[in-house]
Amino acid sequence: MADTATTASAAAASAANASSDAPPFQLGKPRFQQTSFYGRFRHFLDIIDPRTLFVTERRLREAVQLLEDYKHGTLRPGVTNEQLWSAQKIKQAILHPDTNEKIFMPFRMSGYIPFGTPIVVGLLLPNQTLASTVFWQWLNQSHNACVNYANRNATKPSPVSKFIQGYLGAVISAVSIAKPDIADLFRWLTKRLLTCHQACPAAQQETSFVGLNVLVQKANKFTPATRLLIQRFVPFPAVASANICNVVLMRYGELEEGIDVLDSDGNLVGSSKIAARHALLETALTRVVLPMPILVLPPIVMSMLEKTSLLQARPRLLLPVQSLVCLAAFGLALPLAISLFPQMSEIETSQLEPEIAQATSSRTVVYNKGLEHLELEEQRWPPRRRRWGEKRRTGTEP
Repeated sequence: MADTATTASAAAASAANASSDAPPFQLGKPRFQQTSFYGRFRHFLDIIDPRTLFVTERRLREAVQLLEDYKHGTLRPGVTNEQLWSAQKIKQAILHPDTNEKIFMPFRMSGYIPFGTPIVVGLLLPNQTLASTVFWQWLNQSHNACVNYANRNATKPSPVSKFIQGYLGAVISAVSIAKPDIADLFRWLTKRLLTCHQACPAAQQETSFVGLNVLVQKANKFTPATRLLIQRFVPFPAVASANICNVVLMRYGELEEGIDVLDSDGNLVGSSKIAARHALLETALTRVVLPMPILVLPPIVMSMLEKTSLLQARPRLLLPVQSLVCLAAFGLALPLAISLFPQMSEIETSQLEPEIAQATSSRTVVYNKGLEHLELEEQRWPPRRRRWGEKRRTGTEP
């Protein structure tokens, strides 16, 4: 009955869209094709659009009602596909798809850049003290943790301890690497936290501590300008390593239990630990690429701008200019990074466990790599049968 009503609404919307460039509306589906990088990039530009932060309560109610009318086949004549896509964009940007409650504005994906940019500016401030370094790294990871929790999968509640472990691991890793002077204090805490999950090898953490210590020591031999430039790049390895730690801690269970793989018809083939490793690797790579333009480009750009006569004559403009540079880098980096890989990744069965290869005649299977963004409302996977291209909210990425 619901399918019939939706079909009727789709027909009514199509009749009103003879001259519209918008694609035919599909409830709960992405507006742009997800098979190409450009399509994913356009999709994520919609997801992070900060204009949705200014949507009024009345406009939100109208958007929700319009989608309900479409779902039940009671759509009024003259509604265009563009209006339906806009309504869906507003609802997904503001309301949690599981609880249908409003997400606190700073923790929405559309608020990630506006509310995250001041933190990025703080991370890149020159000549930071121990207290300021700890504060900005803590604030950055706290913001990420709140975004993760606010957009979690509420249909399958995860214990709060899981989020706390990921949060603490990320904070400890970021602060330790950003400020190796206190690495001895955090090294013990990191080992105690991570060893219980056997997630991030201690040897890798030790290498990071030692390598950054050597870098800082060598920087003291450079000129003040060169040392300042080098110190500006310290936040990148700190944030990148913290992101990886957070991903591994939050999703370590997938490495132990495996993730579902599906054939081309959407049938569940089995659970694969090898596919889980591929999924975590792709997610971790995305989380390394994401802060790269944000924390690497602004120091380079600012080192050139600071030499201009305008900023040398007006040093008070340094902070506003740096803020604008960080905002531009953040706005470009986020959609680019999360568009790198398709949500549904493909892998040959010959690369997976023998039991997986024997369970299907398909040469390739697909798996959900995990999200970097908010979920679409009606893209939940049933326990046994899932349709091609559907996605699941994990709540593990911002």
